[in-house]
Amino acid sequence: MDVSSGFVIRQETPEDYEAVYELVRSAFLTAEHRDGNEQDLVVALRKGEAFIPQLSLVAQEGEEILGYVLFTRAWAGEKPLLALAPLAVSPKRQRQGIGSALVREGHRIARELGYGYAAVLGSTEYYARFGYAAAGRHGIQVPPEIPPENFMAIRLREDAGPIEGTIVYAREFGI
Repeated sequence: MDVSSGFVIRQETPEDYEAVYELVRSAFLTAEHRDGNEQDLVVALRKGEAFIPQLSLVAQEGEEILGYVLFTRAWAGEKPLLALAPLAVSPKRQRQGIGSALVREGHRIARELGYGYAAVLGSTEYYARFGYAAAGRHGIQVPPEIPPENFMAIRLREDAGPIEGTIVYAREFGI
């Protein structure tokens, strides 16, 4: 996806791994919701069964990787959905629409791939702008160790059937 503000959003390649690792590490140093191992989680998720290469996206300007988003497969009951984690933007380029563009492009690709829902654990203020709301409104329950006020979901496709159950993340999340 070519964005008018000068950066391009594309699928991540192995050549990006080192830059993405450093980007995610630096972006989460001062993030409100972090556990300090987000960059290592990305490495583990790439090797796991939940990884969907088409939904591992970078925002690039020239030779520089400015942002990254990853959506991986999760489950609620018997239905697959996506878990958005992590979303990272270079600290010097935050608040310039890069994260929003990554999320929107991820949603577009997810719809094309047939996914009906995505869930995220994060800032209610930030993710509400994309249509994320309390996950329980969509029938997706949160595991006890996750703060329910920050667990949100979005219906990506109008034709997505109902979903019901507690979200089960990829084992790499350790939840």
